[in-house]
Amino acid sequence: MSVLLVLLGVLCLGVAIVDILWTTLWVEGGAGPLTSQMMAWTWRLLRRLSGDRQRILRVTGPAVFLLGLAAWIGLLWAGWTFVFAGVEDSLVDTRDTGPISWTERFYFVGYSLFTMGNGDFTPKDGVWQVATALTTASGMLFVTLIVSYVVSVLDAVTQKRALASSVSGLGQSGERIVRTAWDGNSFDGLALQFDSLTTEINELTTNHQAYPILHYFYAGQRRYAAVVAVVAFDDALTLLRFGVRAEQRPSKSVLGAARASVESYLDTVTASFARVSTQEPPTPDLHRLRAADVPTVSDDAFSRSLTEVTSRRQRLLGLVEADAREWPRPGDE
Repeated sequence: MSVLLVLLGVLCLGVAIVDILWTTLWVEGGAGPLTSQMMAWTWRLLRRLSGDRQRILRVTGPAVFLLGLAAWIGLLWAGWTFVFAGVEDSLVDTRDTGPISWTERFYFVGYSLFTMGNGDFTPKDGVWQVATALTTASGMLFVTLIVSYVVSVLDAVTQKRALASSVSGLGQSGERIVRTAWDGNSFDGLALQFDSLTTEINELTTNHQAYPILHYFYAGQRRYAAVVAVVAFDDALTLLRFGVRAEQRPSKSVLGAARASVESYLDTVTASFARVSTQEPPTPDLHRLRAADVPTVSDDAFSRSLTEVTSRRQRLLGLVEADAREWPRPGDE
């Protein structure tokens, strides 16, 4: 009996089980330790190799996804193989009385893990029959969890793109969103739209907490980029709060709820994906609002007010930089 092989197998199984359960079942825990490191390494590697070219970055999400699934399955398969290889006579060849090779043990674990029925080998009576039953049970349980996780992540990716599309429908910069919302006299029609976007951002935040892999699904088309959409939305909120004259501003409750949703999103994403930028993003342009006859405060008053949100805007810029994007500008429309 090789105790080292058995211990190595148990270690592989332990790492796989903890990481799978952590990632798929612990909503507030984010991704497991192994999955978190793999996601970060893959993203950094692809950014370095691609030079931030979108064509390559678009495959990051699927690549990270497949690597994670392969690691889980590989650890389970390897772990049980090491366990069964730890004892020479743990398996019996029903066709031949010769020694059982590593390849044959690997094959036995594979068809047991994926419940493919009986092969040419059977476990020795006693503890190895129990081990085989556990192998099959682990395969059924964790493959089911993995499939459910895949479906949930793909649903979350769809929701992420839908949010970006909703914001882009209003405009791809803060100035454009404010101009779109202005009806010539007020922003009365804005409350319903912003309430809907606030709900979508809160849902996106919850999805990011449960599935951190969402960070790495890169949208090639700008209008489907959730990071850019959230930044443009927050720029619009900044303009409405500090740039528009007080008598024309939307209600404080609408702006407050919207800003709180962006803040929650920032807290979640910055904790695991982005860093606070040392630079300051471009200042929103009040002249574009004035061109649409939107009543605004003076440039000096607006500049002074922006100091209240400098830290927040630097966090947003850090998120944009981490996502290999550029800050949304009016000229991007």
